[in-house]
Amino acid sequence: MTDPCCAGHSRRDILASAGTSALIAGSLMVVPQSAAAELQSGSLPTARLKPFDLADVTLDDGPFLHAQRQTEAYLLALQPDRMLHNFCVNAGLKPKAPVYGGWESAPLWADINCHGHTLGHYLSACALAYRSTRDARFRARIDHIAHELAACQAAAKSGLVCAFPDGPALVAAHLRGDKITGVPWYTLHKVFAGLRDATLLADSDTSRAVLLRLADWAVVATRPLSDAQFETMLDTEHGGMNEVFADLHAMTGNADYRTLAERFSHKAIMAPLAAGRDPLDGMHANTQVPKFVGFQRVWEVTGKPEYHDAAAFFWKTVALKRSFATGGHGDNEHFFPMANFADHVFSAKGSETCCQHNMLKLTRALFLHDPQVGYADYYERTLYNGILASQDPDSGMATYFQGARPGYMKLYHTPEDSFWCCTGTGMENHVKYRDSIYFHDDDALYVNLFVPSAMMWRDKRATLTQVTTFPEAPTTTLRWTLARPTDLTLKLRHPRWSRSAVVLVNGLEVLRSNDPGRYLTLARLWRTGDAVELRLAMDVAVESAPAAPDIVAFTYGPLVLAGVFDPVAPGADMVVNERKYGAYNAEPFVVPTLVGSAATIAGAVRPGDAPLAFTIAAADQQPVHLIPYHRVAHRRYATYWPIAAAVDQA
Repeated sequence: MTDPCCAGHSRRDILASAGTSALIAGSLMVVPQSAAAELQSGSLPTARLKPFDLADVTLDDGPFLHAQRQTEAYLLALQPDRMLHNFCVNAGLKPKAPVYGGWESAPLWADINCHGHTLGHYLSACALAYRSTRDARFRARIDHIAHELAACQAAAKSGLVCAFPDGPALVAAHLRGDKITGVPWYTLHKVFAGLRDATLLADSDTSRAVLLRLADWAVVATRPLSDAQFETMLDTEHGGMNEVFADLHAMTGNADYRTLAERFSHKAIMAPLAAGRDPLDGMHANTQVPKFVGFQRVWEVTGKPEYHDAAAFFWKTVALKRSFATGGHGDNEHFFPMANFADHVFSAKGSETCCQHNMLKLTRALFLHDPQVGYADYYERTLYNGILASQDPDSGMATYFQGARPGYMKLYHTPEDSFWCCTGTGMENHVKYRDSIYFHDDDALYVNLFVPSAMMWRDKRATLTQVTTFPEAPTTTLRWTLARPTDLTLKLRHPRWSRSAVVLVNGLEVLRSNDPGRYLTLARLWRTGDAVELRLAMDVAVESAPAAPDIVAFTYGPLVLAGVFDPVAPGADMVVNERKYGAYNAEPFVVPTLVGSAATIAGAVRPGDAPLAFTIAAADQQPVHLIPYHRVAHRRYATYWPIAAAVDQA
């Protein structure tokens, strides 16, 4: 394809206001002066809260830091030139290393045309890791990839860089409306997003230049399409293209990018959700979720309420009505009628991990504008039971599905021969844990997650250190370090799973709450050394769907408890082909039967000999051992249980 790109923005355009920054949708966004007046005019929505820069939050020892380090090691073990192989081939350049396998080159997956998606995820992950750790090795990899992509653009005389086997011809056919296989815009979105993150989080000038040339190519390449033709094109999965072009508008003030963000917003799915209707049954779940992340972002740069209305209603529909106890959703990647819950809950292909990744992005984006505890509670539950649970704590590899087939096991990707979509989001998930622990407005600090960490609030010359063993113990202690005594408001989340909360300041009780689902507010003059202790209550409970009240999951606070059974043979749970979930290690396995009623069975769970260990007696009186689902690895497990009615012996 010849390059339809008009002259791109100069480096000077983008750096014109390098000293002006705003934290928008979780990334450090550079907002040029051309856009600043519009932002200040009051015509666009303003977030009530801001996240902290990743560089201003540190993680201390605990499961989240362990997961981050496992992913860091995996990122550094991968070879960027192998991910660049097909990009170089399509540009007429000699590759510097052989291509990776799996989705990146294996014939089995050629029809999905996801070649190159891994490079985009990898760029995002390296940018997140660099921002979090300042490890120069991640910056070096970003710079190398950006320079190689710039060389591809120069050699091809096009802003388009891609790794598809048919090269730019696939994209050209898609733009013409020809019948194609695969998801070119979905794949290109990952490259766009990786370059955006490299620009904003790692201050990579070369990434910025490549990104803008790619963006300008897209503007001109799509311009001939009528609105109807564009909408038809969006029937094919396209990731978060609307989000990334809204971000590009926020970065540059270029109205063309805002226009394209709206054109990439799929009206056929937005309209019913904006009107409060749910058409999701049977739809491919992860095709939809990124669209709604994008709708929320497009609302932020246009102010058009239908975008936000659609995003907010979609979240309520999926998070509150369509999700499993873990926060995941779907069966075999698709939404299903919740009236048929019993037909789907025990699938080996439930809860695609990418969907949880994207639902947390949407949750966070909504929370910034509407800081409700309900958003934070869902975020916490899905973070533990979907994201932290998805990583093999030994190898650092990640899951595709996290289904609830009784007696099945988690299956993880291989290091070099899988490269699923969830391999890519898995690279990102575990290097951005620090992005949602703390938030702030002008004078208040929100503590959303109970994670061992520290936060530096530069404007207030304040540091807050959080010491906790949560969830082993339902308490956390926060200690201030301040340059001078400072009036600040501390907002502590009282989650809905905790029937009570007690707050102590310097050892003295100052607040007691029996009203969960709200923030506990402490407004006072703080001094260095002031310590705040939050004491919560965790209880065993059960959850079930309205359509299947006798199929239950056990919870303990925000944690889903899993029954654990036989270990898996070493290496048997690391697989290449995600399509064979359910077929791998599929020998028959009978899970013990639990007897009782959904209303009373939680009372049969007894504490074990260690923190977060429990037992419940099966019908044969043998103990079933329960542990947090996020700690399950290399063992068969069960998270949902059909409850058998007790037989009256009288």
